[in-house]
This record gives sequence, structure tokens and C-alpha cells, in this order.
Amino acid sequence: MSYDKVYAAWKADPNGFWMDAAEAISWDQKPSKALFDENAPLYEWFVDAKVNTCWNAVDRHVEEGRGNQLAIIHDSPITHSTKGITYLELRDRVASLAGALRAKGVEKGDRVIIYMPMIPEALEAMLACARLGAIHSVVFGGFAAHELAVRIDDAKPKAIIAASCGLEPNRVVHYKPLLDDAIDQATHKPDFCVIFQREQEVAKLIEGRDYNWHGFQYGVEPADCVPVEGDHPAYILYTSGTTGQPKGVVRPTAGHLVALNWTMKAIYNIDAGDVFWAASDVGWVVGHSYICYGPLIAGATTIVFEGKPVGTPDAGTFWRVIQNHKVKSFFTAPTALRAIKREDPKGEFIKEYNLKNMQALYLAGERADPDTVKWAQEHLGVPVVDHWWQTETGWAIAANPLGIEELPTKIGSPSVPMPGYDVQVLDEGGHPVKAGELGAIAIKLPLPPGTLPTLWNAEARFKKSYLEHFPGYYETGDAGMIDEDGYLYIMARTDDVINVAGHRLSTGGMEEVLASHPDVAECAVIGVSDDLKGQMPVGFLCLNAGCDKPHADVVKECVKLVRDQIGPVAAFKLACVVDRLPKTRSGKILRGTMVSIADGKEYKMPATIDDPAILGEIAEALKGLGYPMA
Repeated sequence: MSYDKVYAAWKADPNGFWMDAAEAISWDQKPSKALFDENAPLYEWFVDAKVNTCWNAVDRHVEEGRGNQLAIIHDSPITHSTKGITYLELRDRVASLAGALRAKGVEKGDRVIIYMPMIPEALEAMLACARLGAIHSVVFGGFAAHELAVRIDDAKPKAIIAASCGLEPNRVVHYKPLLDDAIDQATHKPDFCVIFQREQEVAKLIEGRDYNWHGFQYGVEPADCVPVEGDHPAYILYTSGTTGQPKGVVRPTAGHLVALNWTMKAIYNIDAGDVFWAASDVGWVVGHSYICYGPLIAGATTIVFEGKPVGTPDAGTFWRVIQNHKVKSFFTAPTALRAIKREDPKGEFIKEYNLKNMQALYLAGERADPDTVKWAQEHLGVPVVDHWWQTETGWAIAANPLGIEELPTKIGSPSVPMPGYDVQVLDEGGHPVKAGELGAIAIKLPLPPGTLPTLWNAEARFKKSYLEHFPGYYETGDAGMIDEDGYLYIMARTDDVINVAGHRLSTGGMEEVLASHPDVAECAVIGVSDDLKGQMPVGFLCLNAGCDKPHADVVKECVKLVRDQIGPVAAFKLACVVDRLPKTRSGKILRGTMVSIADGKEYKMPATIDDPAILGEIAEALKGLGYPMA
């Protein structure tokens, strides 16, 4: 069936479409219908079902006779090791960990924070929570203690599962001191912590609170899967909020299972037994959907990769993994490809490996620039699918659905909306604009299964953030257009969240940190275009009158402050001291204009600007930092 027919079938009968998709899931109690809209504009899916995620991702494949198939391949060029875990081994390991958690009092509905690097145990921890009906919240390993503390206070976990350390190409990241510091900072204290000790660094355990991963499980009874209601939260995943207070995206169990299972075949063309690799991190939504849950629900083999696109050891490492493990579909961020292309512009490394099993490359996390897409198409000779989605949606809003039909590629577009998403481009008044016209991208409610029904303990904030601006729609926060053929183009963010190497980070959050410096009176952070990382944050600091400290010292301290409070992931390295910031007469900082100056783009002098001369001062300051680059 063609894409047009599948999309039309969904539109004609959404309930029938999703009930059909639900047939592929192993239910303890089948749902009576798909959509529950009694509480609109808050919608839910498959609410009256009973189901367990871990059963669908692990146990049922063992029951169906695929226990000896590899479920997880761990490939770590940093430790120079590769190991495989079968579905049978995975089931036993997860049941054991779940049994140990249950013995310490973790039950359905309890929260567990997971703070781990790219090792199979991170997936085992997620699945063990799912087995019990506990709600996990994975925090990106190595996130600063302050950020972890904020999440501890919001989720109020009964337990925290962590590793002793993470590994970067040239350094060991000490997780345990960060965890201890975060627990000290947090008002809420977990009952206990489980620490997976890595041989590269054995952490000091606090007696009575911390347990060693293996000793913790010794002699416990393995746990069976606990069926949960369809709307029971599978997990909470925090995404950058524009206020600096993270937003806890809630993922409901049943819709998550149905949607992810549907996408594995329809979008990624993956069947049971195929090898799928998403080169992301379990701390991000891609890691949840397409390292852990999606591939395992589909009965595929997933790859957990601990390394970098370059430097572990070279720009050929991705191609080695694809060759050695016979990867069929590969998913990464445009940033990773840009890093590889920068080191290997002629694609020499690609020629050294046999990539015959690879059928497609998928890109997401930020806009894929045309140069990178063309480079990949030319050197890999497979379809390159730029697809678009968000932490909030959990799976692709728009894509080229290779498992249904390979559509013509339009470079610069993530192709077309997926079934479940009625994507529209609206003007400020909420009216659809003509094809080819720029506007705010919104999705007509209800959102499909697997997307967020609300934010954790913050329903009012959920409505305000996503539903109020355009009644009847979900506001994506992105701006763009739809062309005559129905292809979508994402042009920009409509708020202050910037995209650094595929990581969405809030400039507002960074500004809050900078403003806390005793010498900083006022500040602004903008995202400037960067060839490698997509965007880089640049800070502008106005100092308190009477501050006689050298500017370079203040900048250095501010850079360290952001690194300590948000983490190295912010890539905050550039800041300068300015006398004043460009503002409107009502006091709004003209960040958009500053971005245009930094990127060397033409801009209109804003009508409401307080003093046009300030823009010249900003241009001089940016020149000193090397912007615009051209």
C-alpha cells in the first residue's frame, strides 16, 4: 500500500487504524477502543488496556522461540570491547535486577532515576523498571550535579541507579561524586542507590544507602512482569524548559508500545532479527525510543555504542560498526556526520568498509544541512532520510516511510507527515497559511499514540506551553512551511531553545546561570550558526557598575559557571563583555537581530528598537569573537 493510501486510511478512521496497529502488541487485557477523548483537550490512548512493556520488549521473544537471538550488542571503541546479550540472557538479567529492586520496596508507580553511560546495564535498568511498572527517568550521564538535583526534586525517586563512571576518549567522567553532590543539593532524598562499578573507576559507596550492582542482586527472587493500565506512565524524560525549570515529558505505556512498534517497520523498515543502530545516548529521547524500546519491541537487535563519530579512533568508526554488526538501518544526528565529513571530506574511510547490509541512513535531532545530506548520499549510496520529531512526541512527526514506500527526497525537508499527525502551518491568528508560506508549525489535536499526554505534575504548564496559543492544536515551537507537494520544511525555532550538536538546550537556562554571577548585571545568550555543532551559544555580559575586575576573568568565571551548573553538553565557551544590550522600548532583548548579525544575515532595523547605535557595538563584539564566520 502506498504512503498516500496509508495516510488516507488513518485520516478516514483513526480509531480503526490504531486498533489495527495494536494487534501487534501482546496484551494482558485488550483495549476496547483506541482514543479516549472525554477529557479534551487532554487526550489518551488505549486507557482500559492492561499491558507490560518489558514483556513486549523481552519475554515474548523468548516465548516465541527467539531466545538465542542477540537482543543487544555493546560496542565500545573506548574500552576496545564488544559483547552480545541474547534475549534469553537479557530476560534473566532484567528479571533479577527487577527482583532486587522489588525486594527493596520499589513497586508500580514508584520513580527511579537512572544516571548511566552507554552500557547494556542502562537498558537493563530501564527494562527492570518497566517490568515492575516503576516509572524511570533517565538523566544524561555526566549531567552537572545541579541539573540532576533539580530532576531528583521534581521526580522524587525512591531509588537511583547509576554507574561509577562514564568514559570519554581521553578521560574518565566521575559519575559518583556528581551523584553524591546532587543528592546533597536535593531536598528529596532517595531511599537507596544502586551503583554499577566499572573497572575503569571503582566508586566509594556510602554505607546503608549505596549498593553494588551485583551484590544487590545476590540471592534475590527474579520478578515477573506486572501488567499496568494503558495510561500508566512508562517514563518521565526531562527536556529543557525555556524558564530553566526542566519539563518532565510523560510517556504513557500502551500508546508508546503501539506507536514504536508501528514505526519500526513503517518508517525504518526493520523486522524481527534485523540489526538496528541509533548512535545516540540513552539520556535523550532517541535513546529511549530507538536504542532501548523500539528495536526490542520489534524483536530486532539493537546496538549500544560507547564512542564518538571521530577520535575513537578515527572517522571510520561508524562504518566499522555498521560492517561488523551487519546494521540494516542506521540513525544518527547531522552533527555526527558533519564531524566525520570534516575529518574525511572525500569519504575515504567509507571505502574501507563493506556496508552492503546498510539500507538507509536516518538523521534527526536538528535540521540536516543540504551539504551534509548530499555528502552522505554520494558516499553511502543509500536513501538518506532527514526526519523530524521532538522529545514530546517520542517518534517521527514527519519522515520518509521506507517500510511503506520510498518517496522522492527533497533536500532540506524531513518529507511528509506520518499517520497520526495532521500538521498545519498557522499565522499568528491561528489560521492556516498558503502552501510555501512561512508560519508556526502546529499539529491538530489529538496527537497520536505514544506522544505526551501531559507534563509530570504540571498540567497547567503543559496547557500553557503547548495548547493555549493555538486552541485545538499542539504548538511545536518550530516555524516552517509546507510546499505544494505536502512536504514539510522546518526553518527555525520559535522560542529560545537552541540546538547544540543535536542537544536541545535553553538559552534562558544559560542566562539564569550567567545572571547569578556577582559581577553580571544583565546578560543575553544567543545561538549562532556553527559548521560542526549546528549552533553554539554565545553570551553577552553587561557588568555591574564599579566592577574593576579584568573582563577576561569575568568571562572565564562565567564559562566555568555554565559548565558547572548545566554541564559540558552546553558547549558554552564564548562570551564577551558589552556596555549594553539591544532592546525594544518595552525592554525586550532583540535576540533575533543579534543572531542575524552573528550569522552575517541581512536584517531589518526593528521598528521598536530603543537605540539603533547599540547594534554596531554588538557587531564589533561579535567580530572580536570571530563572527560572522564568513
